[in-house]
Amino acid sequence: MSTSIKSVMALEILDSRGNPTVRAGVELEDGSWGWANAPSGASTGVHEAHELRDGDPARYRGKGVLQAVEHVRGPLAKAVIGLPARDFQQVDRAMIEADGTENKKRLGANGILAVSLASARAAAASAGAPLWRWLWPQKKKLLPVPMMNILNGGAHAKNNVDIQEFMIIPRGVGSFGEGLRRCAEVYHALGAILGEKGMGSGVGDEGGFAPNLSSDEEAMDLILRAIGRAGYRPGEEIVLGLDAAASEWMKEGGIYRTPKGGRVFDREELCSYWEGLAGRYPIVSLEDGAAEDDWEGWKLLTRRLGKKLQLVGDDLFVTNLRRLERGMEEGAGNAILIKPNQIGTLSETLEAVKLAQERSWGVVMSHRSGETEDAVIGDLAVATGCGQIKAGAPCRSERVAKYNRLIEIEFSDPTRRFAP
Repeated sequence: MSTSIKSVMALEILDSRGNPTVRAGVELEDGSWGWANAPSGASTGVHEAHELRDGDPARYRGKGVLQAVEHVRGPLAKAVIGLPARDFQQVDRAMIEADGTENKKRLGANGILAVSLASARAAAASAGAPLWRWLWPQKKKLLPVPMMNILNGGAHAKNNVDIQEFMIIPRGVGSFGEGLRRCAEVYHALGAILGEKGMGSGVGDEGGFAPNLSSDEEAMDLILRAIGRAGYRPGEEIVLGLDAAASEWMKEGGIYRTPKGGRVFDREELCSYWEGLAGRYPIVSLEDGAAEDDWEGWKLLTRRLGKKLQLVGDDLFVTNLRRLERGMEEGAGNAILIKPNQIGTLSETLEAVKLAQERSWGVVMSHRSGETEDAVIGDLAVATGCGQIKAGAPCRSERVAKYNRLIEIEFSDPTRRFAP
């Protein structure tokens, strides 16, 4: 039977922050079905594809997505009905052309992405295969290492911590499940330590603990204690990663000022700050250590730390092929964070992954701070063989869903390789 797209539907649902987002469903002529939810970010780059919101203050404080839903049901459905879902590049091109803007502003990247992913899921279902196996069949499949955010700051938490994410990364494990277990044990050890210090157990948007601390360095000291309490050797069996989200710190004239602590740096001082932290703590990855348009800051950071650390561009690259190409040409960063909703379609997401991997850059598949139970990034991480995933803490079901999906994939094919 035909695998062309028969119908497209959409709903306004809620994300993990209680804000509306788009769910799309795609039905094929052969009866196969796929669905997908669009996530939403809080610390968003200015160059991201446009997330369409209604702006009606009488509904959801202006954050409703009824317009995006109607665009899915109307012009986007019209653009893709009759197309072969297995050709997801053609489906995506049709939606991009229907929108007609560079950043998907007219019809909304949130609706476009939901249809793009739902269509791919429907095609995989029609082929009788999970998405991770069906997508990019020529790629070697690889289970990723979790980069688990266990302490939240920045825009993801209402505390006094400026660095947005403090992550733990397991080393020397033989399976995804083993790496996940180690991280979860450290997470609970950290919770116990915070409880003993009377710091409470509240969590941020991504499930990491969100205490008030004397400094950002105290966060790393506490995490190192938690690693030891869980029975692991810091720097050997568990290492650290940071997401600074430094775009939130940038002021005029190339000056950085931390929003909560009020610390001020110029570019040289900021690089020295990161260099000092990397010398004192077992940090292997630094994300957004400079602002999204501070190309000079990024080049300086890469010259000084690029041979020691993975320098991940999130706001800098926003999963955009052209910005990634510029970064490679100018020597800004050495890894890219992949967030499908930053660019708005599956095919454009894979283009960015492909270029990064061809140039031997690091690739990290990532969730957003506003998530849903949709665990599609687990499939995408395995399908692309990117080797690293950010999905938050082992807390809150929208985060745990991603980890559980990867456990399912590992169980369904125990011979699947695990990233070192």
